[in-house]
Amino acid sequence: MIEIAENKCDFCGCCVGVCPVNCIDLKEAEISIVHDVCIDCDICVYICPIEVLNQTESEKTAPQAA
Repeated sequence: MIEIAENKCDFCGCCVGVCPVNCIDLKEAEISIVHDVCIDCDICVYICPIEVLNQTESEKTAPQAA
């Protein structure tokens, strides 16, 4: 799952432009990700010039407890 670092985004829109499924929403001074649509491709993480976006372990890929 992609996580957004609080109070770090400068709202440049680089991530919005590269998202293949258009799941990043940028409105005025607020950014959000529609996680139900996100395919965790990490393109936005790599393109962000100030490292606002980070990949965290999602529930889908988390190891199951034995």
